[in-house]
Amino acid sequence: MKTDPIPEDRVRTAGRLELLGMSFMLTFTSIGGIVLAIFVIVSLGLVTAWVGLPLLLALALFTRNFTDLHRLWIGNRLGIRIERPYLRDPDRGLHARVFAALKDPATWRDHAWLWVNGTAGICLMIINWTLFVAALGALTMPVWWNALPDNAAVEMFGITGLLEVHDTTSAAVYGIPMGLLYLGLWFWLSPKIMRSYGLLSSSLLGPTTETRLADRVRVLTVSRAETVDTQAAEIRRIERDLHDGAQARLVALGMSLGMAEEMMERDPKTAAKLLAEARDNSVEALVELRNLVRGIHPPLLADRGLDGAVRALALNHSGEVEVDISLSGRPPQPVESAAYFAIAELLTNSTKHGHAERAWVRVMYVRGELAILVGDNGPGGAAITPGGGLDGVAKRLSAFDGTLSVKSPAGGPTIVTIEIPCDLDVDLLPPRGSE
Repeated sequence: MKTDPIPEDRVRTAGRLELLGMSFMLTFTSIGGIVLAIFVIVSLGLVTAWVGLPLLLALALFTRNFTDLHRLWIGNRLGIRIERPYLRDPDRGLHARVFAALKDPATWRDHAWLWVNGTAGICLMIINWTLFVAALGALTMPVWWNALPDNAAVEMFGITGLLEVHDTTSAAVYGIPMGLLYLGLWFWLSPKIMRSYGLLSSSLLGPTTETRLADRVRVLTVSRAETVDTQAAEIRRIERDLHDGAQARLVALGMSLGMAEEMMERDPKTAAKLLAEARDNSVEALVELRNLVRGIHPPLLADRGLDGAVRALALNHSGEVEVDISLSGRPPQPVESAAYFAIAELLTNSTKHGHAERAWVRVMYVRGELAILVGDNGPGGAAITPGGGLDGVAKRLSAFDGTLSVKSPAGGPTIVTIEIPCDLDVDLLPPRGSE
């Protein structure tokens, strides 16, 4: 979980009028947040009554939804992404869920944000739209001045006799420059005000260090368990393949050699056939062993790196595959192997399940991460389902802190994005001639 900084130019791209509308909306939601905070305090006083616990849990959940909505608004409009900081809730039991919510620091940070948002936050919003309203009022003063009573006078700075407006001419002379001044201030301050609001909100709505560590421990625990299960399944697969394949071939080879030895003097022709059969069994056993080793770590990957191995994979693929790999070095061997097998499985899925005629693979290194995009022109509809192939790939990548996301709208195309944090070793690049 992380909170990204707000680049000021990103705030400006939202548009001043869009920020103005957001400030109006946030003014009202800030008032609603204060009301919600008061209800939370009242519910705490009712905990001893039977209605207190359900009410407190309901308000805690509502507060989380309320703050989630603001996280979404801040992310979409102000260019800052604030992830949910909450610890995992217990699956069952009202009391357990209530006490878990009360023990979660994020719950009280949400409550603190309600008060801060209803005081400092609302002040920032009022400043933003007040400047705009003042500019609009001053610029249109020559228009609405005629609607005032005949003896009306407007003091521009609230001091009698200083820039006092008495007629339409003075309204235009004083109002338009003042309106332009207010408008300029609003145009200049609006992104800065909203930027300050975003920083203020992110400081309370974002995850704490303790929450980050707890979430990290949970992710690593799950990842370790899944990695152990995956390795155990891989060992069982190797044992099964050895037992059903190479072992059976070697047993048949031994039997053929034994029978040939017995028949050598009595029936040389039969012995020769048995030796030929033994030779065929040895060749088939060698092929199966090579395939088995290739499934563990392909020799081509070790010799030519990810670039050469993926290009060879594309050549052997049944459909057309476009490969674009731009790496200034080689990732660590475990990461390289995981990336290779992920690409191999995704290409297989593109023809086996997606019935795609064309696929493409993009591999690059961006901001300390190995970024892989695998797409195809299939009909789309792919999704990560528990126990499915994509879920298995995602679990294997999680051992390296890698992530997998799928974008597959109906009608296609399907694009799978993989990101694996790692370093590149320039010295391990294969020579150009080997590719």
